[in-house]
Amino acid sequence: MLKDFKPVLGILLRFIIIYLVLLFAYQFYLNSFKEFGLDPYSRMIAKQVMFVQNTLGFPSALYDDVSKQQIWFHVKTVFVTRMVEGCNAISILILFVAFIFAFYKGTKTFVFAAVSLLLLYIMNVLRIVGLNIVYSDYKQYGKMAHDYAFPAIIYGSVVILWLVWIKFFALKNENS
Repeated sequence: MLKDFKPVLGILLRFIIIYLVLLFAYQFYLNSFKEFGLDPYSRMIAKQVMFVQNTLGFPSALYDDVSKQQIWFHVKTVFVTRMVEGCNAISILILFVAFIFAFYKGTKTFVFAAVSLLLLYIMNVLRIVGLNIVYSDYKQYGKMAHDYAFPAIIYGSVVILWLVWIKFFALKNENS
């Protein structure tokens, strides 16, 4: 009977191992920057968000709060939101990569993962831009946008990419 579940158990074991390795590596990365405030990756995202907002006509600046490991976005004339480590979507990307590599299919796994991570990265930057615009111009919708609308967009994008991976790549030979 265990023989019937061997492929499923293999996928599950690969997922758990990859997820834990990436999670511990990320935690090690975060711990190495703890005394410097927000980590460099999150800072890079904040700077790109500021660039996009300035380009779209929303004058923006960043204010570093090292002691609390956050960066505040100053949009137009007010501090609208703050960027913390959780905003960088790395935890979502780790989960995504672990899932994709659990269904490893050679070189196309790396290509699909790279393209998907780029798309998710762009989606996350645009998500933060959108949140800042909502908090700047439509503050009454800020909580709903932060708690429901924008998480649905980023998580929905992950699920759609997972489905594309499974349908068109991971199980393509099995369904032929």
